[in-house]
Amino acid sequence: MTALLEANTVCKSYGDFHALTDVSISINDGEFISIVGPNGAGKSTLVNVLTGLLKPTSGQVSFRGSDIGGIGPVELARRGMARGFQLVNIFPELTVRETLCVAASSRLKRTINPLRSLIRDREVHDAVEEVADIFNLRHRLDQRARALSQGEKKLLDVASAFALKPELILIDEPTSGVSTGDKHAIMELLIAACRKAGVRAIIQVEHDMDLVARYSDRIVALQAGRVLANEKPETFFKDPALIAAVVGTRPPQMKHKASNAAASFASATSH
Repeated sequence: MTALLEANTVCKSYGDFHALTDVSISINDGEFISIVGPNGAGKSTLVNVLTGLLKPTSGQVSFRGSDIGGIGPVELARRGMARGFQLVNIFPELTVRETLCVAASSRLKRTINPLRSLIRDREVHDAVEEVADIFNLRHRLDQRARALSQGEKKLLDVASAFALKPELILIDEPTSGVSTGDKHAIMELLIAACRKAGVRAIIQVEHDMDLVARYSDRIVALQAGRVLANEKPETFFKDPALIAAVVGTRPPQMKHKASNAAASFASATSH
């Protein structure tokens, strides 16, 4: 099986500091991969290397068989891979419609004045409406992003990446700041949206071990810039010493290993 995204012996150094050392991982069709680790483990650096924001010092990162080292997230998005924009934090005064328009206009190469494209361009307008429907945000389209609930802000962040029509999406703590009661609803909606939009794989950076246990197909654990573990949840959470080394917490209960939505996503994308 050819990997959708692959990192081979990737190293990233800043002078004498080695942020990543010999990191090798692969992501295949239908997989939901969680990247975990303590602060300073190298998670952010790895994400920036995987999404073309940083070029590795050595080693190679390939997406669909092509080298993407340092090509930048804009070009990478055009090739079919996107990460959460966090535009809500950057442009809180934009409406939901305008926020989605920025991403849709980028994909459709209407980048000179994307908000004017929203008014004049039917294709941009239809793309915004489609993504809003997938994420249940149609009734919020004309509200400013700052007025949304925390859960809706998270959905809008991910929806912005979806507007790029990616094959692979990378999301950073999609439920941070969201109440415990809402976090699973957001994850179920996100996975269902992936399935509907034709996303082939998901990578998430996450510290919530309950979410990691429930939704992941594999867990990539980093420590001091190296891969400490690359395991299925059932194996990962059987090792208390590993859990303590990575996150410093007790392992969650594994009674709901994977939700129906996660299983459906894997099934739908494997054909």
